[in-house]
Amino acid sequence: MIDFEPSEEQRLVRESVAEFARSTLAPRVREVERARAVPEDVRRLAHEMGLGTAGVPESAGGQGLGMLTTVLLEEELGAADAGAAFGLAGPGAFGTAVTELGTPDQIRALLADFSDSEGYARFGAVAWSESAPRRDRAGFSTTATRAADGGYVLTGKKAFVTNAHLADRFLVFAQVDDAAGWGGLGAFVVRRGDPGVVVGARHDTLGLDAADFGEIELAGAVVAEGARLLGDAGEGGFTRATLRFFAKRALIVAARAVGLARFAFDLARDHCEMRTAFGKPIGHFQAVAFALADRHMDVESARWLLWSAASAWDAASAGKYERALHATAQAAASALEAAMRMADDCVGLHGGSGFIRDVVAEKLMRDAKQLALCCPTAEQLDQLATALELGAPLDPALVLPTPDAQAIFT
Repeated sequence: MIDFEPSEEQRLVRESVAEFARSTLAPRVREVERARAVPEDVRRLAHEMGLGTAGVPESAGGQGLGMLTTVLLEEELGAADAGAAFGLAGPGAFGTAVTELGTPDQIRALLADFSDSEGYARFGAVAWSESAPRRDRAGFSTTATRAADGGYVLTGKKAFVTNAHLADRFLVFAQVDDAAGWGGLGAFVVRRGDPGVVVGARHDTLGLDAADFGEIELAGAVVAEGARLLGDAGEGGFTRATLRFFAKRALIVAARAVGLARFAFDLARDHCEMRTAFGKPIGHFQAVAFALADRHMDVESARWLLWSAASAWDAASAGKYERALHATAQAAASALEAAMRMADDCVGLHGGSGFIRDVVAEKLMRDAKQLALCCPTAEQLDQLATALELGAPLDPALVLPTPDAQAIFT
């Protein structure tokens, strides 16, 4: 029997997070936007609820709730303030990457303290993107070269790093083997305050104001051998593990996009029922009604694709991830596009007032546009889905979000 409803446990957890989102995040949307940060009291409450460590394995102190439960929670956060969802404490993308690329000992060592009493102030970050591609070869400009006495020396600059100014630990992707191009990457853990680790300027972004995006410079930072995360053993293991990281991260962002689309639809529907023209609500006119109906179908379709993809990850056995990757590519691309269409129509249906800061519609459109750059883009996800559908090799230059195609916020 096919069941499209969450379990009782998932429903209770989801309702708890929905109440937090409605009562704590939603009323403070503009306050958080102006401050460009989530207030400490909100971060403390979210930490006490375990939101930052929901997807962290139990062996590392987290809840280990699985992908389906995690996206249910992230959707509720996105339905209140997608920007604030990025500004809550926790390992974030760093946690997902470490879980996919690290050994059990590395996972415990790097993630366990996010669950302690001071976890509300701890952030992790992934330094992936660079502002421009290399012209002389494929791969990153940031390099990791062998140190004379062991370990590696990291040199280069990373951009669009989420939580750059908040994180105390970073997972830096760098070029280890020039000749291998995008197949020659490595991942290294560095700490804020380490010699040679410099946090640069914060980016001024279009939307998601509560999220901190910035630059990281590696000026000859030396890391030990044990600070490298190698991914799976075997041929293509590191690339495959990196792809799984990006796929799972894409689902988190997609869940926030679905939540944002829900918010935008509710806002547009209520406005179209309240505003009248020629003696009746504008939502009763065919053109407006059809627009609302189409956008509602977008939101519902994106949600079911999202839930299906998350369930595929929870059901996947070791080494058998193709179905989950394929479902994720479709779900995330659909969610990002649905959020943008819904937010755009929300502004349009509000008329002139949609462009005024007194109405939150304009924020939703800005946030939706930037959400589409916080994981592999819809085009990159389409490429991944097509490669899997055709049985083509998963070329990292095509299926990973490389600067050659599009730099992303990670």
